[in-house]
This record gives sequence, C-alpha cells and structure tokens, in this order.
Amino acid sequence: MTTLALATETVALEAARRRTFAIISHPDAGKTTLTEKFLLYAGAVAEAGAVKARAGGRRARSDWMEMEQQRGISITSTVLQFSYRDHVVNLLDTPGHRDFSEDTYRVLAAVDAAVMVLDVAKGIEAQTLKLFEVCRARRMPIITFLNKYDRPGREPLELLDEIEAQIGLRPTPLTWPVGLPGDFRGVVERRSGEFIRYSRTARGATAAEEEPIGYERAAREEGNAWLRASEELALLDAVGVSFDEQSFLEGETSPLFVGSALTNFGVRHLLDAVVDLAPPPAPRRDASGVLRPLEAPFAGFVFKIQANMDPAHRDHVAFVRACSGRFERGMTLTQGTTGKPFSTKHAAGIFGSERGTIDEAYPGDVIGLVNASDLRIGDTLFEKVPVVFPSIPSFAPELFAAARMPDANRYKQFRRGLAQLEREGVVQVLRDPEGDPTPILAAVGPMQFEVFSYRLRNEFGAPVELSPALYSAARLTDKATAAQLRETRGVKIMERRDGSLLALFESEYTIRRLEANHPDWCLGQILLEPAPGER
Repeated sequence: MTTLALATETVALEAARRRTFAIISHPDAGKTTLTEKFLLYAGAVAEAGAVKARAGGRRARSDWMEMEQQRGISITSTVLQFSYRDHVVNLLDTPGHRDFSEDTYRVLAAVDAAVMVLDVAKGIEAQTLKLFEVCRARRMPIITFLNKYDRPGREPLELLDEIEAQIGLRPTPLTWPVGLPGDFRGVVERRSGEFIRYSRTARGATAAEEEPIGYERAAREEGNAWLRASEELALLDAVGVSFDEQSFLEGETSPLFVGSALTNFGVRHLLDAVVDLAPPPAPRRDASGVLRPLEAPFAGFVFKIQANMDPAHRDHVAFVRACSGRFERGMTLTQGTTGKPFSTKHAAGIFGSERGTIDEAYPGDVIGLVNASDLRIGDTLFEKVPVVFPSIPSFAPELFAAARMPDANRYKQFRRGLAQLEREGVVQVLRDPEGDPTPILAAVGPMQFEVFSYRLRNEFGAPVELSPALYSAARLTDKATAAQLRETRGVKIMERRDGSLLALFESEYTIRRLEANHPDWCLGQILLEPAPGER
C-alpha cells in the first residue's frame, strides 16, 4: 500500500471512530449534570463533578466562567473530548438559555448530532423552542432524553405527543420507564426486551449498578408499575412506534431514552446510543453545495472564539471544527478570507477550561488555536485544495442598547473589550456610518447585555453604561434604500462589522407600511437558513 493510500485509509478509519454532538436543553433541565455523568461513565472523571487531574489535581468544569457558576446556568459553550468504547467523543456543551441561542446555533453548525434533554416535569418550554426548531430546520439527527424521572412529573406518553406536536419530531422510545415519575423502578430496553432495575448511588457520584430482571420476577416484584409499563409498551408496538435508522439520520424521528442524570439512571443507555446511533463525520458541503471528501487535504472552519478562558494568561482561543484530512500541529494552512498563510504551532485540545497541546486531529475533532487574532467566526482554514464552507448566519436581533463609557480614561480598555466581545459574538455591535461614536448593541435576549457588561468590567477593566434603544426590529438593506430610509422618522441606519447595513425600526408598523408603499426597497429579513444541501 502506498503512503498516500495508507494516509487516506487512516483518515477514513479515524473519522469513523468520531462522534461529535451537542447537548441542548432549556435552563435547569440537567444538561450540565448529564455532561458530567457522561464523563463519569467514560472514565474521564473518578467521580461526578471532579475531572481526573491532568496536572496537580485541578478541576475542569463545563461551566468554567465565574458568572456561570454564580448563576447556575450555562452562558457559553464548551468542548470536552473523551474516549468511550474505542471511540473518540467530542461533546459540545451549549448554553441552556434562549438569550444565548446564537452561541448554540454556531455550535450546531459544528456537530453531527444533538442530544435534546427535557425535564420530565416541564417538557418543551417556549423560551428554548427556537433551539429545537433550529435543529429541526437543519435536519440534524436528535436523540431525546427525558430527564429527572426520579422526581414527580408528567406522563411519558403525554410528552411524546408534545414533542411531535411542537417541533414536528416523532419520538421513538428505545427505553421505557417502569413506575410513574417520582417512583422510578427502572427501564425496559425495547430492542432486547430486558428490564433493567437500578439502585441509587450516593449523590450519584459513581456509576449506577444495573440489575437485569426477568419478566416473571419483574411482574411479581413491581406489581402495578410493571403492568402499567407493559400496557404502554403494547400500545407503542400497536401504533408502530419503533426506531428507524434512516428517518433518524434525516432528522424526522428521534430515539428516546428515559432516566435521571442526577442519580445516573439511564445515562449508560444514552451514551451507548451516541456511539451506536449518532452518525460519524461525513463529507461536508462547501458554500456552493459541493461535498469535500473526508480524505481531502485538511480543512476546517472557525465556529467559536472565546477569550479569557484562562484568566492567568488573558488569551483567546479560536475553536475549529475539522472537516477533512489529517491535522498536524505546526502545519501551515491558508486562511480562506485573506488567502494568507496561517501557522498552527499553538494548537490545543480543549477539555472544559483546560487545554493541552495536541499533535494531530481528524474529521469531527475540535482544535483550539491559541491567540489566533486574525481569525473570525466562520473563517475557513485549508491545506492545498481551497474550500469555503457556508457562513454561519446570525439570529435577527430583538433587543438594542446604546453603550456609553462613564470613565473616559478607560477608553482604550473599552475599545479593546468591545472589539473582542464582538469577535466572540457575545453581542452584535452596530456603528453609525455617518459618525455618531456611540455603538448600538444588538442581542437576542437581555442576558447577553448582562454578560457583555460583566465581562467588559471584569476582564477588561472598562465599566459601561447601557441604555435601552427604542428599536424593536432590524432589516438588512442596501445603500440606495438606506439613503431613503434616513429621511424616514423612527428609522436609524447602522453598519455591522462585515459592512452590511441594517435599518433599525422603532415600530413594526413602519416596516409593514414601507414594504407596502415601496416594494422595490431592500428590506431583507435576517434569517437562519440551512447550509446548502441541508434542507
């Protein structure tokens, strides 16, 4: 076998071992707890909550930002790579709150599947319905986990109906609970027909013991709980609710599992499903819709930039999803937007807030490029054969605020922080092309403004005053239309970093009136469109 053929075969084999997925949920559904339990079952932690010491017994959390730990919610996405059953798992933990759905969307552009975590008591909540709709729009394979079944909640059949009604995704349970929510006895594995009874562990710190129970014994010992579960399973069989691989991969059905991340019920089943059912990396389509083979020379794209993950170093990291070829640390790549060479000598593997030098990576892996100050979200990096991957769209902003400095002596820090947080996509920063120096911040939700103020003050030493701007909607426009809109009351023209012009409107009525009176004007929606070939 030639060296080239061997290298090609290696890339294909390594890609087949990868599983790259995101966990999405609404706040308090247990997403971060489930992340920790995945690490526990994979052997990446000795007990839940504490990552095995790589150096000096440090702890690495998926929620690494101080503000996240104070609020008890995920504000920024993180990457955790670990091994499980001879596979390399790249887990991307996403923000749970709707206000940070843009960050989640960028992460979803970099994964091959998602695990949707639902609180059995709450089901699908309106504030994060958009996140699930994004997955559905991209036809992304989704595995569903009904969490917190050890607590009182809603009946599972009711939740199945809600999932299908609200997001158009048909759940196909692969495990089914025995016992009502709050009286969890175990699960039936539908494919094997086996009943697995669980016993609790102290604080869920270690893997749950699993006890296979025969049907006759289960019927005798579990009584009415077993009878009820048997009737529900018979109903699912009667209506043909069964797992179908093709419809799952096309984003039409979702294999469903039941359990409790806190007490480890059902975690192994779910992690096994990620390895067994989630697709490995596949050839990615470029911006024109052409597939780039996995075995092509290395290529990847930047889906996230994060500063100050390590406060001791005050640096920033560009997260790159590897799409093709073999990455070697130190290789020189080409930056697609500029055509300039880019050195990768400072390449790192990411594990929560920790990172370590990596020497190679394959399709599906996430590479951290430290202090890559020239990179922007959406940039493509490639070796030899040029490629441009689809851009990562933004959500249409819904809230606007003017940012002013109370201390003029901190202007340099303010400018530096503003530029960095804009690069990371914490908020969209809009500027007046006609010279007003006060930037307008645009966001999906109010908590983005809180994070912006917190980080500007704590990381850059630049306190800022934000005052609500009286705009309710934004539309993309062009220079000709912008000239007309400047003469319209209740409209302000602003410019984004990429040079796009946005018209900000104080009233939706004004938009409708202008569209009716001037159909030739450019008033484009800011839309989330699937990438080519993903419809």
